[in-house]
Amino acid sequence: MRQVHLAAQLPAIHNVTVWTDPRSESQIAIDSFIRLARTIERGRFDFFFLAEGLRLREHKGAIYDLDVTGRPDNLTVLAALAGVTERLGLAGTVNATFNEPYEVARKLATLDALSGGRAAWNIVTSYDAFTGENFRRGAFLDEADRYGRAAEFLRTARALWDSWADGDVLADASSGRFVREGAGRFAHRGRHFDIEGRFTTPRSPQGHPVIIQAGESDAGRDFAASDAEVVFSKYNRLDEARAFYRDVKSRLAAYGRTEDDVKILPTATAVVADTDAEARAYADEITRAQVSPQTAIAHLEGVWGRDLSAYDPDGPLPDVDPEPEALLLKGHSVFRKGREETARKWRALAAEKDLTIRELMIEVHGGQTFVGSPRTVADAVDHFVQSRGADGFVLVPLLTPDGLDDFVDRVVPLLQEKGVFRPDYDGATLRGHLGLGSPVREGKAS
Repeated sequence: MRQVHLAAQLPAIHNVTVWTDPRSESQIAIDSFIRLARTIERGRFDFFFLAEGLRLREHKGAIYDLDVTGRPDNLTVLAALAGVTERLGLAGTVNATFNEPYEVARKLATLDALSGGRAAWNIVTSYDAFTGENFRRGAFLDEADRYGRAAEFLRTARALWDSWADGDVLADASSGRFVREGAGRFAHRGRHFDIEGRFTTPRSPQGHPVIIQAGESDAGRDFAASDAEVVFSKYNRLDEARAFYRDVKSRLAAYGRTEDDVKILPTATAVVADTDAEARAYADEITRAQVSPQTAIAHLEGVWGRDLSAYDPDGPLPDVDPEPEALLLKGHSVFRKGREETARKWRALAAEKDLTIRELMIEVHGGQTFVGSPRTVADAVDHFVQSRGADGFVLVPLLTPDGLDDFVDRVVPLLQEKGVFRPDYDGATLRGHLGLGSPVREGKAS
């Protein structure tokens, strides 16, 4: 019987969290992070994940304030959480386009050491000059090259981590321990990076941070197959999820890897109530809060490239054509490519189902993954994993910070009863939670 892996994400962007609900609390206060982390550790989740955006999104030249718009540096927050949790994995997004390997490798190695081997790195890339303006680089890297840089970035970070052999220690006068002569020495020569020196941080109990990746493109899937240990996926409908799962897992053999070497975890939401009917009613209420009239118009403008504020969100789609070169919603990858084709599909869907603008946006962007009584949700989660649609899920709470309380208290015990979820942690490192083997070793030079 396949085991279910669970993680949780407090989103840094997007409108998933219903921040307008009076029960929702601060998105940036440390207490919010601590409460959610402690809740999911009580539920024996594998890890807590923080996404990160390097620039606030903009809509018509102003800050896009219809979703979460601010977040502290995630590695700093995760370091704080390392001190108030004991077993929970701590995963953070760090960009490989606008950072350098030495500083990223050092920060992640520090988090891994402070937490006793519980760190993970979600390695992402950036494509646009909009984000690059914050770094005075513009779109200095062609999109076709961003995965090449990311792959070399990761190889370089691994060489830095491996510059400390198992057993090497920092100098400690009180114990008489010392740094071996070769410990920390590294050299890397490549297209994007040419560095050498001495790394400052010894290896953690798990050797390397766990590597997470979320690319959807063909190049992204190959990068996941060659280097990732956890893959985030947007596919939480079973038919689409199974196709993605098969595709990524089928690529592993080409890199000498097995299916157990990579865990695929789609993002998901869960609405739990006493009965299925109560849960469905609550899920509809949440979905309409997520896709407000203003959000519906803004998302339509993101595709149309036009000011559509004069249109009624409860009325039909605009009768004007999109302007494919205009970009009114910046910093949101969903509205970056193929907008003419997206508009055609949306028109066809709206016509087929007789949908208003807001109903259409709910159809394409809204909806909850798991809805029902605790038993219904537990059965659905288990069926999804047993059907090889995923190895588990990254759950996004609909309220901050208490949005996963019902899942932890009412669904997790049923998964444990089924024998598909651990009754307790059986190790101390994140690699142990995920059932992963030893990390890839790059050696001291590459």
